[in-house]
Amino acid sequence: MAEIKALIFDQDGVIIDTERDGHRVAFNRTFKEFGYDFEWDVERYHELLQIAGGKERMKHYFREEGLRLADTPEEEDALIRRLHQRKTEVFIELVESGALPVRPGVRRLMKEAMDAGLIIGVCTTSNERAARAVAYNILRDIRFDFVLAGDVVSKKKPDPEIYLLALQKTGLRPEECLVIEDSRNGVLAARAAGMNVVATTNVYTEREDLSDADIVVTCLGDVDGERGQLKHGGEGLDYDGVLRLEQLRRYFER
Repeated sequence: MAEIKALIFDQDGVIIDTERDGHRVAFNRTFKEFGYDFEWDVERYHELLQIAGGKERMKHYFREEGLRLADTPEEEDALIRRLHQRKTEVFIELVESGALPVRPGVRRLMKEAMDAGLIIGVCTTSNERAARAVAYNILRDIRFDFVLAGDVVSKKKPDPEIYLLALQKTGLRPEECLVIEDSRNGVLAARAAGMNVVATTNVYTEREDLSDADIVVTCLGDVDGERGQLKHGGEGLDYDGVLRLEQLRRYFER
Protein backbone atom coordinates (compact mmCIF):
# COMPACT_ATOMS: atom_id res chain seq x y z
CA MET A 1 0.00 0.00 0.00
CA ALA A 2 1.05 3.62 -0.56
CA GLU A 3 2.30 5.95 2.17
CA ILE A 4 -0.40 8.16 3.70
CA LYS A 5 0.53 11.76 2.92
CA ALA A 6 -2.74 13.64 3.50
CA LEU A 7 -5.49 13.69 6.10
CA ILE A 8 -8.75 15.17 4.80
CA PHE A 9 -11.76 15.96 6.99
CA ASP A 10 -15.41 16.51 6.25
CA GLN A 11 -16.72 19.29 8.52
CA ASP A 12 -20.33 18.87 9.62
CA GLY A 13 -20.69 15.94 11.98
CA VAL A 14 -16.95 15.15 11.83
CA ILE A 15 -15.09 18.21 13.13
CA ILE A 16 -18.05 19.68 15.00
CA ASP A 17 -21.41 18.04 15.69
CA THR A 18 -23.04 20.86 13.80
CA GLU A 19 -26.08 19.31 12.19
CA ARG A 20 -28.55 18.90 15.06
CA ASP A 21 -27.56 21.85 17.26
CA GLY A 22 -25.98 24.11 14.64
CA HIS A 23 -27.35 24.00 11.11
CA ARG A 24 -30.84 22.80 12.11
CA VAL A 25 -31.16 25.56 14.72
CA ALA A 26 -29.87 28.15 12.24
CA PHE A 27 -32.39 27.06 9.58
CA ASN A 28 -35.27 27.28 12.05
CA ARG A 29 -34.24 30.72 13.34
CA THR A 30 -34.00 31.94 9.76
CA PHE A 31 -37.42 30.57 8.82
CA LYS A 32 -38.89 32.39 11.83
CA GLU A 33 -37.11 35.65 10.92
CA PHE A 34 -38.60 35.48 7.43
CA GLY A 35 -42.08 35.03 8.90
CA TYR A 36 -42.62 31.32 8.18
CA ASP A 37 -44.38 29.12 10.74
CA PHE A 38 -42.76 25.80 9.81
CA GLU A 39 -39.64 24.37 11.42
CA TRP A 40 -37.51 21.26 11.11
CA ASP A 41 -37.51 18.95 14.14
CA VAL A 42 -34.68 16.50 14.79
CA GLU A 43 -36.23 13.60 12.89
CA ARG A 44 -37.36 15.70 9.92
CA TYR A 45 -33.92 17.20 9.60
CA HIS A 46 -32.43 13.70 9.66
CA GLU A 47 -34.52 12.87 6.58
CA LEU A 48 -33.51 16.11 4.87
CA LEU A 49 -29.83 15.41 5.47
CA GLN A 50 -30.06 12.81 2.72
CA ILE A 51 -30.12 15.84 0.39
CA ALA A 52 -26.60 17.30 0.23
CA GLY A 53 -26.29 21.09 0.39
CA GLY A 54 -28.39 23.63 2.30
CA LYS A 55 -29.97 25.36 -0.70
CA GLU A 56 -30.79 22.02 -2.28
CA ARG A 57 -32.26 20.83 1.03
CA MET A 58 -34.64 23.80 1.25
CA LYS A 59 -35.75 23.46 -2.37
CA HIS A 60 -36.48 19.77 -1.82
CA TYR A 61 -38.45 20.51 1.34
CA PHE A 62 -40.55 23.26 -0.27
CA ARG A 63 -41.46 21.01 -3.19
CA GLU A 64 -42.15 17.97 -1.02
CA GLU A 65 -44.45 19.98 1.25
CA GLY A 66 -46.13 21.76 -1.66
CA LEU A 67 -45.04 25.17 -0.38
CA ARG A 68 -45.19 27.92 -2.98
CA LEU A 69 -43.14 30.78 -1.55
CA ALA A 70 -42.56 32.64 -4.81
CA ASP A 71 -44.40 33.20 -8.10
CA THR A 72 -41.67 31.96 -10.45
CA PRO A 73 -38.78 29.47 -10.26
CA GLU A 74 -36.36 32.39 -10.63
CA GLU A 75 -37.92 34.21 -7.67
CA GLU A 76 -37.85 30.99 -5.65
CA ASP A 77 -34.15 30.52 -6.37
CA ALA A 78 -33.48 34.12 -5.30
CA LEU A 79 -35.45 33.58 -2.09
CA ILE A 80 -33.57 30.39 -1.32
CA ARG A 81 -30.27 32.22 -1.79
CA ARG A 82 -31.39 34.94 0.67
CA LEU A 83 -32.57 32.34 3.17
CA HIS A 84 -29.33 30.43 2.90
CA GLN A 85 -27.21 33.57 3.25
CA ARG A 86 -29.01 34.54 6.46
CA LYS A 87 -28.93 30.96 7.76
CA THR A 88 -25.15 30.94 7.23
CA GLU A 89 -24.81 34.17 9.22
CA VAL A 90 -26.80 32.67 12.10
CA PHE A 91 -24.74 29.48 11.96
CA ILE A 92 -21.46 31.40 12.01
CA GLU A 93 -22.70 33.34 15.04
CA LEU A 94 -23.33 30.00 16.77
CA VAL A 95 -19.87 28.71 15.83
CA GLU A 96 -18.05 31.86 16.92
CA SER A 97 -19.94 31.92 20.22
CA GLY A 98 -18.19 28.68 21.16
CA ALA A 99 -21.51 26.90 21.57
CA LEU A 100 -20.43 24.03 19.30
CA PRO A 101 -17.35 22.23 20.66
CA VAL A 102 -14.94 20.23 18.51
CA ARG A 103 -15.70 16.50 18.54
CA PRO A 104 -13.46 14.15 20.59
CA GLY A 105 -10.10 13.33 19.02
CA VAL A 106 -10.31 15.73 16.08
CA ARG A 107 -7.85 18.38 17.29
CA ARG A 108 -5.53 15.67 18.66
CA LEU A 109 -5.42 13.77 15.35
CA MET A 110 -4.92 16.99 13.39
CA LYS A 111 -1.97 17.94 15.60
CA GLU A 112 -0.47 14.48 15.14
CA ALA A 113 -0.78 14.98 11.38
CA MET A 114 0.87 18.42 11.63
CA ASP A 115 3.77 16.99 13.62
CA ALA A 116 4.19 14.25 11.00
CA GLY A 117 4.25 16.77 8.15
CA LEU A 118 1.08 15.52 6.48
CA ILE A 119 -1.13 17.68 4.29
CA ILE A 120 -4.31 18.60 6.20
CA GLY A 121 -7.46 19.61 4.35
CA VAL A 122 -11.22 20.05 4.61
CA CYS A 123 -13.74 18.93 1.99
CA THR A 124 -17.30 19.95 2.89
CA THR A 125 -20.56 20.85 1.20
CA SER A 126 -21.05 23.50 3.90
CA ASN A 127 -20.98 27.15 2.87
CA GLU A 128 -17.44 28.52 2.47
CA ARG A 129 -17.94 31.22 5.13
CA ALA A 130 -19.12 28.62 7.61
CA ALA A 131 -16.25 26.28 6.76
CA ARG A 132 -13.69 29.04 7.24
CA ALA A 133 -15.26 30.05 10.55
CA VAL A 134 -14.60 26.54 11.82
CA ALA A 135 -11.15 26.07 10.26
CA TYR A 136 -9.68 29.49 10.99
CA ASN A 137 -11.46 30.41 14.21
CA ILE A 138 -12.35 27.34 16.25
CA LEU A 139 -9.30 25.46 14.91
CA ARG A 140 -6.95 28.40 14.50
CA ASP A 141 -4.13 26.39 16.11
CA ILE A 142 -4.23 23.93 13.17
CA ARG A 143 -2.41 24.55 9.89
CA PHE A 144 -4.78 23.73 7.02
CA ASP A 145 -3.27 23.34 3.57
CA PHE A 146 -6.65 23.75 1.89
CA VAL A 147 -10.34 24.23 2.71
CA LEU A 148 -12.72 23.25 -0.10
CA ALA A 149 -16.32 24.16 0.62
CA GLY A 150 -19.80 24.82 -0.73
CA ASP A 151 -20.10 25.87 -4.35
CA VAL A 152 -16.44 25.24 -5.22
CA VAL A 153 -17.84 22.19 -7.06
CA SER A 154 -21.07 21.80 -9.03
CA LYS A 155 -21.94 18.31 -7.75
CA LYS A 156 -22.45 17.53 -4.08
CA LYS A 157 -21.56 14.33 -2.25
CA PRO A 158 -22.03 11.39 -2.93
CA ASP A 159 -20.49 12.60 -6.17
CA PRO A 160 -16.68 12.47 -5.74
CA GLU A 161 -16.07 15.85 -7.41
CA ILE A 162 -14.87 17.65 -4.26
CA TYR A 163 -12.41 14.87 -3.45
CA LEU A 164 -11.18 14.74 -7.02
CA LEU A 165 -10.54 18.48 -6.74
CA ALA A 166 -8.53 17.83 -3.56
CA LEU A 167 -6.40 15.32 -5.48
CA GLN A 168 -5.86 17.87 -8.20
CA LYS A 169 -4.78 20.53 -5.70
CA THR A 170 -2.42 18.28 -3.76
CA GLY A 171 -1.04 16.30 -6.69
CA LEU A 172 -1.43 13.12 -4.63
CA ARG A 173 -2.71 9.72 -5.61
CA PRO A 174 -6.01 8.57 -4.01
CA GLU A 175 -4.34 5.82 -2.00
CA GLU A 176 -2.06 8.42 -0.39
CA CYS A 177 -5.07 10.15 1.20
CA LEU A 178 -7.06 9.27 4.31
CA VAL A 179 -10.52 10.83 4.59
CA ILE A 180 -12.53 11.23 7.81
CA GLU A 181 -16.27 11.24 7.06
CA ASP A 182 -19.49 10.70 9.01
CA SER A 183 -22.29 10.05 6.50
CA ARG A 184 -23.06 7.53 3.79
CA ASN A 185 -22.98 10.25 1.13
CA GLY A 186 -19.57 11.37 2.32
CA VAL A 187 -18.18 7.85 2.54
CA LEU A 188 -19.42 7.05 -0.97
CA ALA A 189 -17.89 10.25 -2.34
CA ALA A 190 -14.46 9.55 -0.87
CA ARG A 191 -14.61 5.91 -1.87
CA ALA A 192 -15.59 6.82 -5.45
CA ALA A 193 -12.46 8.99 -5.55
CA GLY A 194 -10.43 5.93 -4.57
CA MET A 195 -9.41 7.20 -1.13
CA ASN A 196 -9.03 5.42 2.22
CA VAL A 197 -11.95 6.21 4.54
CA VAL A 198 -12.56 6.29 8.29
CA ALA A 199 -16.14 7.07 9.37
CA THR A 200 -17.12 8.56 12.73
CA THR A 201 -20.80 8.29 13.60
CA ASN A 202 -23.09 10.81 15.28
CA VAL A 203 -26.76 11.00 16.25
CA TYR A 204 -27.78 11.50 12.60
CA THR A 205 -25.51 8.95 10.94
CA GLU A 206 -25.31 6.11 13.47
CA ARG A 207 -28.13 4.29 11.65
CA GLU A 208 -26.74 4.82 8.16
CA ASP A 209 -24.96 2.13 6.18
CA LEU A 210 -21.33 3.16 6.49
CA SER A 211 -19.91 -0.27 5.62
CA ASP A 212 -18.11 1.12 2.56
CA ALA A 213 -15.69 2.81 4.97
CA ASP A 214 -12.54 0.90 5.93
CA ILE A 215 -13.08 1.67 9.62
CA VAL A 216 -16.20 2.91 11.45
CA VAL A 217 -15.98 4.27 15.01
CA THR A 218 -18.30 6.33 17.19
CA CYS A 219 -15.62 9.02 17.55
CA LEU A 220 -11.86 9.45 17.07
CA GLY A 221 -11.35 9.44 20.84
CA ASP A 222 -9.14 11.21 23.37
CA VAL A 223 -6.93 9.56 25.97
CA ASP A 224 -8.19 11.84 28.76
CA GLY A 225 -11.71 12.26 27.38
CA GLU A 226 -14.38 10.40 25.47
CA ARG A 227 -13.21 7.22 23.80
CA GLY A 228 -14.78 5.68 20.73
CA GLN A 229 -16.20 2.26 19.98
CA LEU A 230 -15.21 0.23 16.93
CA LYS A 231 -18.29 -0.52 14.82
CA HIS A 232 -16.86 -1.90 11.58
CA GLY A 233 -13.55 -2.87 9.98
CA GLY A 234 -10.19 -2.23 11.57
CA GLU A 235 -9.14 -5.88 11.55
CA GLY A 236 -5.84 -6.27 13.37
CA LEU A 237 -5.92 -2.68 14.63
CA ASP A 238 -4.61 -2.30 18.18
CA TYR A 239 -7.61 -0.23 19.25
CA ASP A 240 -8.27 1.14 22.73
CA GLY A 241 -10.92 3.73 21.91
CA VAL A 242 -8.41 6.25 20.52
CA LEU A 243 -7.50 6.28 16.81
CA ARG A 244 -3.94 7.58 16.57
CA LEU A 245 -2.22 8.64 13.37
CA GLU A 246 0.55 6.11 13.85
CA GLN A 247 -2.01 3.28 14.09
CA LEU A 248 -3.88 4.48 11.03
CA ARG A 249 -0.74 4.79 8.95
CA ARG A 250 0.34 1.26 9.86
CA TYR A 251 -3.15 -0.02 9.04
CA PHE A 252 -3.43 1.63 5.62
CA GLU A 253 0.21 1.36 4.59
CA ARG A 254 0.58 -2.36 5.29
